[in-house]
Amino acid sequence: MSTTPPSPTSTTRGRLDSFFEITRRGSTVGTEIRGGLVTFVTMAYIVILNPLILSTPDVEGTVLDGHAVAAATALTAGVMTVLFGLVTRLPFAFAAGLGINAFLAFSVVGSVSWPEAMALVMINGLIIVVLAATGLRKMIFDAVPVQLKLAITVGIGLFIAFIGFVNAGFVSATGNASPPVDLGIGGSVASLPTLMFVITLLIGGTLIALRVKGAILIALVGGTVLSAIVNAIWPFGLDFGFANGIVALPDFSLIGAVDFGFDLQRVSVVALVMFVFTLLFSNFFDAMGTMTGLAKEADLADANGDFPRIKSALVVEGLGAVVGGGTSSSSATVFVESGSGIGEGARTGLASVVTGALFLLAMFFTPLTSLVPGGVAAAALVLVGAMMLTQIKNIDFTDFRVLLPVFLTATVMPMTYSIANGIGAGFVSWIVLHAFSGRAKQIHPLLWIVGAGFVVFFARGPLEALLGVA
Repeated sequence: MSTTPPSPTSTTRGRLDSFFEITRRGSTVGTEIRGGLVTFVTMAYIVILNPLILSTPDVEGTVLDGHAVAAATALTAGVMTVLFGLVTRLPFAFAAGLGINAFLAFSVVGSVSWPEAMALVMINGLIIVVLAATGLRKMIFDAVPVQLKLAITVGIGLFIAFIGFVNAGFVSATGNASPPVDLGIGGSVASLPTLMFVITLLIGGTLIALRVKGAILIALVGGTVLSAIVNAIWPFGLDFGFANGIVALPDFSLIGAVDFGFDLQRVSVVALVMFVFTLLFSNFFDAMGTMTGLAKEADLADANGDFPRIKSALVVEGLGAVVGGGTSSSSATVFVESGSGIGEGARTGLASVVTGALFLLAMFFTPLTSLVPGGVAAAALVLVGAMMLTQIKNIDFTDFRVLLPVFLTATVMPMTYSIANGIGAGFVSWIVLHAFSGRAKQIHPLLWIVGAGFVVFFARGPLEALLGVA
């Protein structure tokens, strides 16, 4: 009796399923591909934004070439996202961290050159890799109370949503002391870009409420098409990427432009140490908080916040800083926007491979990265932020020793535009409230050390002044 051999397509799907544990995690190949696409769409803006942030002249007056930074940003995001997906099988995508690139542009290069600044990023990454490989990073991760891990998830959700509101122009800075922010411009959101954001947000929200498969992707495509139609009738400044052609060869001239020979006549050793310290804390805890929140959102974390292949994830994340510094694109780290793909159903590293492959293609199709209007992409971030807020139901608020640190963790993140700041506020307040209310023995020894580190992190301005750092 003969049997029909399996087709090449079914064999490939079977191997993908087995390697990435797709069925085991309740997903499908189609869902993973769709999730990876959605993540890329919500992250693609970094290829455009990162060169703008890193355009600050350094201490020598040198400005990084924008086209080269864009190519390096896409290359690093693609390579690290694919590597992360293959090694960890987790649906998290990588790109240049916004907090770190801003710190480099607005604080570091006033004292060092861009090649020296990227060398500091690489040193920071190597330290993180060592901490992760030795298990110390995981030990610090385990020392964090479950309530704070859940608060980190909630805070990241609020942070993602706030990023979306700001990117869409729904919330804007007033430039005044009071109020510092306002609804739209002058209290009005009556503009076509913001209207496209609102319509996309409501479309996506309705589809999610109806449990429609591919809700976020449908909302993004629908919002983009609608924006193109409206822009054709009433032009409001949208550029769909075709004016200067579609294909462009990537410029890799900045790869390897790193200088470890710091000019100590221009910058002190103390200043260099403080720069690395700040980079380390921002990189270390931003990534830890992001991965915790994303793992919870994807239902991949256990009651203690642990998720599959966590040690490998922490090592690869540290490697992202090394690669990002080496390509002059700033530290590559896990992006909170990965939550958009997770919200679309992504549960495995196959989604990351898809996202990474699209970033590699984006090196050659840079004009197309701006195809989706910013306001439309921003709507997806708000939807994801709303979904991540559901984790708040698992936090017990009856104890104020828990309530205040959770509150600070969740609110400081969006208010200061930094995940690390929110985590630090939560850690320090948790330690103080428990120590002075008779619960000092419940504080893990490592949490004391990390808390002390965050005190230094928050007080680094006065400390730098005291130590004579420029």
